[in-house]
Formats: sequence, structure tokens, C-alpha cells
Amino acid sequence: MSAQTVVLVAGVHGVSGKAAATAWARKPGVKVYGLSRREAELPPGVEGITVDLLDRSDVEIKLGGLNDVTHIVFAAYVEKASAAERSEVNVALLANLVEVVEAASPNLRHVAFYQGGKAYGSDLGPFKTPAREDDPRLMSPNFYYDQEDFLRRRQTGKSWSWTALRPEAIVGYATGNPMNLGVAIAVYATISKELGLPLRFPGSPDAYDALYQVTDAGLLAEATVWAGDEPKAANEIFNLTNGDQFRWRHMWPRIARMFDMEVAEPVPMPLTAYMTDKAELWARIVEKHDLQPTAYDRLATWSFADFIFSSGYDNVSSTIKARLAGFHGCVDSEDLFRTFFASLREDRVIP
Repeated sequence: MSAQTVVLVAGVHGVSGKAAATAWARKPGVKVYGLSRREAELPPGVEGITVDLLDRSDVEIKLGGLNDVTHIVFAAYVEKASAAERSEVNVALLANLVEVVEAASPNLRHVAFYQGGKAYGSDLGPFKTPAREDDPRLMSPNFYYDQEDFLRRRQTGKSWSWTALRPEAIVGYATGNPMNLGVAIAVYATISKELGLPLRFPGSPDAYDALYQVTDAGLLAEATVWAGDEPKAANEIFNLTNGDQFRWRHMWPRIARMFDMEVAEPVPMPLTAYMTDKAELWARIVEKHDLQPTAYDRLATWSFADFIFSSGYDNVSSTIKARLAGFHGCVDSEDLFRTFFASLREDRVIP
């Protein structure tokens, strides 16, 4: 890497942003700034900047003086109830960042940002699989499309390029970031074990047998760094998953063994109903095992887990485009779950 590489990572305290900042910071001669509205522990080698990307004046004050930025990694997100509001707010986040940085840093080379399965309608119901990057769009509003369109317009005639990466169910950990399937499984398993229960799959029978896929946060970060200076990634979209698929029917008993638990037959059991009253129990588990004192409601988003576990249709993306472009990274998803749960134990998130 050139000593002239300066990377801004927006959303550095999220799972994907933290992983991307970590991967970039490991490269020699790279300066990494992590942007967020809140203060929290940063990865080694990352300098934090507290900034509200929805406040244009704050962005100009905090970032307008940076004249040497070469790369932007956009992993910020704000949830809103309606699709239209979600699109408006999240396009504004991206636009404020890119417009200010572009004006201040003439050597900007690349903007990486993350999309996801919603680009194919995975949140709406059964969709064409394997999903390909050239599949036709759905009806707007869709903030992925709108962010992409903003960058396409903004990039025209410029020397910098953009790349969109489309993961599915990113597995990684960031303190206080609850939209994480891996952590939800770990907390659910820990509580079930504490109660002396077997590990039951809590979703629908159809979801138990459907094909599913996940994305290792570290793999996504590797692809982000690769795209930053790869000509074949310029102004392109790539699906980015582990490269394999599995059925919960086969994966779930293996996850149970990772927690030294028995497994029992699935029972559709909405976690939003059965897990939201477990805060006191979790507090006792934390005290018993001297775990990190993370607030229970900051550990997992049960509605997100419920959605995954009730999606009774195949979720498969083709990753051939990324491979043909030169990114060959892949991860065995069973190994990912095993090492991820081990890392949660090492970090005292779970016992």
C-alpha cells in the first residue's frame, strides 16, 4: 500500500465498519479514521472522529479540513419506519460525507459501500436464486438503489470510483451493535443452557429446510480493501458471501455441539416474545460468569433473528462475479460459527 493511503470509515462502531477499519489499519502505511456519532472503543491503529453525518455543518467542521483522504468506506446506517424515510435519511448520510470529502481531498480514489439482500427482495419473500448482480431492480423506494444512483451521478467524469458489496447476514461483533445473527444465536443458546433446556431451532419448518448463507465480517473487510485499489472493481457491484450455503436442519445440531448442548426438534417460537423478558436472567448470567456488562437490549435484535428464522425460502447469491474479478476469498460457514462463538467467549460476551 502507498504511504499516501488515508481511509475514512463511516459507521466504525458497527460490525462491518469495525471489521473494515481493522483490515485497513493492518496495512502498512495506511492512516485510518473511524467516524461515528457515539464514542466507543476503536480498533488498534484507528483514530476516531465524532461526527453527525446528518448535520452538514458538523461534517464540514469535522471533516472539511482533511485534504488527504484517498478512500471512503461507508458502513453507516439509520433505521426508519418507512422505506421512503429510510431512503431519504441514508442517502443524506452518504451525500454529506462524499460531497464534503470530495471537495476537500483532491486525491480521493475510491468509495466502498455496502448493500445487501434487500436489493433482491430477500426481505419481501421468495426471490430468484441464485441472485446475480445483473438481476433487475425492484420498485423503489429502496435506499440501496438510491445511494447507488447518487454515487453514479456524482462519480461521472471524476477520477474516483465506487464499489458496492452485497453481503448477507454479516457475522461479527461490535460492542452495542445488536443487529447481529451470530450474537443472537449465542445469547439464545446461553440462556437456553442456563435454563437447562435443549437448543431448539425457534423458527418455521420451511426456514429449517431452506438454503441460507452468511458473510464473515472479516471476509467482507478483505473484499473492501481489495476493491479499494482494484481496477476491475471500479463502479461495480459484487455479491459477497462466504461462498457456501447450508440448511439450518444440518447446521443447528452442530451449533448445539459448539455449546455442549443437546438439540431438540424445532418449535416455532418468536424470540421477540420469548427472549425480551430475559434481561434479569442475563444480568445473573453476567454476574455469575463475570461477563462484559453490556446492556441486554444492546446484545441482540430479536426481531431480526425472527425474520431470518422464519424466512422459509432459499437465500442464495452467486459470487462468481467477484471471483472472476480477482477476489477469491471464502470461508466455511460452520468454521465461522465455531470461531465466532469462541471469540465471544474470549471477549467475555458469553460464558
